[in-house]
Amino acid sequence: MATIELIDVGVTYPDGTRALDHVSLTVPEDKVTAVLGPSGSGKSTALKVIGGLVETSEGRVLIGGRDVTAVPAERRDAGVVFQSYALFPNMTVEENVGFGLRVRGVAPAERRERVTWMLSTMRIERLRDKRIRQISGGEAQRVALARAMVFNPRILLMDEPLSALDAQIRDDLRAELRRFLTEFRTTTVYVTHDQTEALSLGDQIAVMRSGRVVQTGTPAEIYRRPASLFVAGFIGNANLIPCVCDGRGTFTLPFGVVAAAGHPAPAGERVVMFRPEDVCVCSDGTSPQFSLKVEDVVYLGSRIRLRASAATGHRVLLDVGASQRIDVGDVIPVRVDLDKIHVLSKEDP
Repeated sequence: MATIELIDVGVTYPDGTRALDHVSLTVPEDKVTAVLGPSGSGKSTALKVIGGLVETSEGRVLIGGRDVTAVPAERRDAGVVFQSYALFPNMTVEENVGFGLRVRGVAPAERRERVTWMLSTMRIERLRDKRIRQISGGEAQRVALARAMVFNPRILLMDEPLSALDAQIRDDLRAELRRFLTEFRTTTVYVTHDQTEALSLGDQIAVMRSGRVVQTGTPAEIYRRPASLFVAGFIGNANLIPCVCDGRGTFTLPFGVVAAAGHPAPAGERVVMFRPEDVCVCSDGTSPQFSLKVEDVVYLGSRIRLRASAATGHRVLLDVGASQRIDVGDVIPVRVDLDKIHVLSKEDP
C-alpha cells in the first residue's frame, strides 16, 4: 500500500478551463479519503490525475514517495472504479473480473484461483457464469469493484461508484463497501458529491470548491468545525446566523443572546453555526434563550425536523423526538447547546 501526494497540482484544459488550481493533498496509507464537492469542483479531475488519466499542467504526483507525474496510467498500479462500471457486456462475470490478470499475463490456473477468491470475498460467486446484461446494477458494481481489486493494487480510485443505484441498494452497498475497504486497508480515494457517503466511508474528507481543496479533516472535524461558510452549508444542515461577538463568549444574535463563557471567538461581526440536533425545545422549567414560531413539520421516522422563524424573520432548523407533539403555528421556547456552537468569519477565504 502507499501514501498518495498531490503537490501544488494544476490542470488547465485546452479551452482554458482551470480544473485544478494549486491543489495539494495527502492521502494517508491504508485509509479512505473521500473527496467531496459540488459538480465542477474538480474532484473527478483530481482522481484522474492520480490515476494518470489526466496530465497535470504543473505540480507533482507521488505514490509511495515515488514521483509518478510522467508515469503512464497502466504503470501506476491503481484499481479504478467509475460510475459507469465500464464492464465488458460480451464477457461473463468471471471473465470481467479476471480481465486485468489476463492482460498482466497471469497464468490461467492462478487467474482462476484469484478470481474465485475475489468473487467469494465480494459474495457474488453465484454470478460467475452470468453475462453483465443478466445482473442488476448493484451486482454490476460489485463486479466492477472485484475487477479493480483482484490484482491487489497499491491504490484504489473510485469515482461516484454508487450514484447510479437506487437509494436502498446504495445504502446496502455502502455498508458492504465500508466492510470491504476496512478489511483490505487499501489506500483509497473515493470521489462523491454525496455527503452521507463521504461521512460514512471516509477516514479523511477533502472538500473541494472551484478547483481547490478548501478543507481536509476527519468526518467529525468537517461536520463540527467547518473552516468556512461554504463547508458549513455544504456538509449537512446548518443554522448560520449573523452575530456580534464580544470576545468573551457572548454572541448577540438578531433575535437573542447566547452566552458561552470562555468561547475563543474574537470580538467583531461573525456568523454562529449550530446544527438542527443542537437545538432543543425547553421543558421542565429550563430557561429558553429565545422563542420560535413553527412554520413546517417534517416527519423523518426517528425524529421530526422543524423549520421555525424568529420575530426578526431569521429561520432556524431543529430536530426533536418523534414522540413530541408540535404543530405548525406553535410558538416554542428553545435553547442551543453551547458546547456545540461554532463561530465563522462572515467572508469565506
